[in-house]
Amino acid sequence: MPIIVNLDVVLAKRKMRSKELSEKVGITEQNISLLKSGKVRGVRFDTLDKICEALNCQPGELLEWQPGQP
Repeated sequence: MPIIVNLDVVLAKRKMRSKELSEKVGITEQNISLLKSGKVRGVRFDTLDKICEALNCQPGELLEWQPGQP
């Protein structure tokens, strides 16, 4: 899929662990892990909003489009 999830990069830059993010956002650590690995087919806008608020970032910092990716 040409959409790359950079959640792990943003978490590292913010020096935040997945557990802390999951508590702030209100979703499980497992779902955070699935998001980080890109193994999800979609993300709800309200969840994306909460992640961006918790990490003080823009959606474009979390998601990247790379054409030609399988």
